[in-house]
Amino acid sequence: MTESQNAGGGVTPKNYKTTLKCAAIVGKIEPKEIEALAEAGYDGVESTATDISLEEAREARRVCEANGLKIHSVMRGARFNSEENVEGDLKVLRHAIEVAGAYGASSILVTPGRTSAPALNPWEFDVQFDPDTLMVSRICAGDNAPYAAYIEAQNTATKAVQKYLPTVFNVAAFEGVKIGLENVWNNLWCGPELLAAFIRSFDNPWVGSYFDLGNYVKYAPTERWLRALGKGIIVKLHFKDFLVDHTLPNGGKFVPIGQGSNDWLSIRDTLDELEYNGFATIEFEEQGSRELSHRQHVLKFRNFFAGVDILRGV
Repeated sequence: MTESQNAGGGVTPKNYKTTLKCAAIVGKIEPKEIEALAEAGYDGVESTATDISLEEAREARRVCEANGLKIHSVMRGARFNSEENVEGDLKVLRHAIEVAGAYGASSILVTPGRTSAPALNPWEFDVQFDPDTLMVSRICAGDNAPYAAYIEAQNTATKAVQKYLPTVFNVAAFEGVKIGLENVWNNLWCGPELLAAFIRSFDNPWVGSYFDLGNYVKYAPTERWLRALGKGIIVKLHFKDFLVDHTLPNGGKFVPIGQGSNDWLSIRDTLDELEYNGFATIEFEEQGSRELSHRQHVLKFRNFFAGVDILRGV
């Protein structure tokens, strides 16, 4: 894939049937920061601040809406790794969902669990699992004995999340906040078909995928992951890029958007096929690209949304 293919598209905007909106990640809502983001052309923000009161969240919503921005989502991890800590995790998650509701957000990002990565290259993953129980029997071709501990941890995590996450569905439904599950950097559900089956196993309209457009390409093309999830499963998107390099740890490195291994035009076309309408949040960009202005970041978003060269004019 060439760099121009990575950037995606030409100069003529495509006529998509879906509409995407752009957002930035923020902590606690600060009026001056919100004013700057609104001036730059963002449509909304995603907040990492969930350890606040509902009154503070409602005031934050007022500040954002006064500037024409929406707090569309919040970020909150939930491990479910230990029976000893699960009640505490669930209490924190319930409060985070309530804060999201007070923000006026329609989603919450949840990373449900974590385990250590196996000594296996990302591109070598070839997961086999029982379609009924989702229990994994192998993660790669050949001898899986060296990965027995990882497989056990994977299956333990699946059973734990399936047991405990449903206990907050009533809170999510009451608040009108969808739970978007994100994985990969927690080293779980590292296959497109397994992730899709895991999310669908909940069979609940308040659970879906918070899909990161940069996290998955080291395992398989991003479009394959998107198509495995299918229509109606993606709650929200994160927007960043990753350069696959088999000589580096983790299979590569994060790079500025447009300089990695994602084919952005193909990704945009796939999102349109899946009829995804909604927000994409820029999580971060590596190697000096934080020096880009807010307007330059928004321009990358707009190029991506239109299906043209993602670096055009940046």
